[in-house]
Amino acid sequence: MRIVKDTKIDFMSHARVAIFLSTVLILIGIGSMVTKGGPKLSIDFKGGTLVAVNYTKAIDINEVRSALSTVMIEGQSFDFSQAEIKHFGDESNVAVRLPNMENEPEKFSRNFVDQMAGAFPELVPQNKTKFILSIEKVGPKIGAELSGDAIMAIFSALALILLYISVRFEWRYAVGAIAALAHDVLFTLGIFSILDYEVSLAVIAAFLTIVGYSLNDTIVIFDRVRENIKTMKKLSLDTIINKSINQSLNRTIITSLTTFLVVLVLFLAGGEVIHTFAFAMIIGVLVGTYSSVFVASPIVLKMGTSES
Repeated sequence: MRIVKDTKIDFMSHARVAIFLSTVLILIGIGSMVTKGGPKLSIDFKGGTLVAVNYTKAIDINEVRSALSTVMIEGQSFDFSQAEIKHFGDESNVAVRLPNMENEPEKFSRNFVDQMAGAFPELVPQNKTKFILSIEKVGPKIGAELSGDAIMAIFSALALILLYISVRFEWRYAVGAIAALAHDVLFTLGIFSILDYEVSLAVIAAFLTIVGYSLNDTIVIFDRVRENIKTMKKLSLDTIINKSINQSLNRTIITSLTTFLVVLVLFLAGGEVIHTFAFAMIIGVLVGTYSSVFVASPIVLKMGTSES
């Protein structure tokens, strides 16, 4: 199946504009993270308690916040009006994220859920088992360990990729590939910060998947470049790179399109649990395809190769 064939697009002539645009967008994302004190981390990394409940009708978040301004648990009074409270899925579902507390009362989570039910008894399902959607609790120590492990996983993946490409091709190709992967992760992280999406373990898994997907596309182009350098020695390197990208373009479009459709379906119909994972994958597929052409390839062109 061929969607496009015999294209002669001069990709490298647009490389400067593309890199300028990427730089601006990444800086905007970094600026967003700086002003917000870093990425918005989920309970997986920050620790705390996440309670999600389902009321029978839509409910105003401000009413929930007002009801949580005075919560009595085992004789102690708590003010959770400043906690993170939001809808998810639809306006009848409410999620509350509570920070870790010292000397937390026994069975705190269960008592807190009872308080949320007692605040709006007319909106609680008759079958109370349907009221509680989830209760998640992560200690601060575990959250810190998960955060460190996530960062280590990403940097380890990039280091191993650098080693692999340096051995299979040469270090100039490796620099281009790593720059493209770093571009993809920073771009996606910036989008998450701008949209105020949480970075969870599922999102970290999406980042690692994006790295693998983008690398695969980049390797295909680099492999074609290396082959064409050997058979087209009289042509300039920019001409060879353009020709290599055009030769791979049909495969790139088909692969990206099929992957994009799958993650789009997950995003639209997969439910709240994998919503952010699917969103990260959508951004990653689009940006990964772009970076293989307009980030990795121009860097190889700028640095040259030992064969050229």
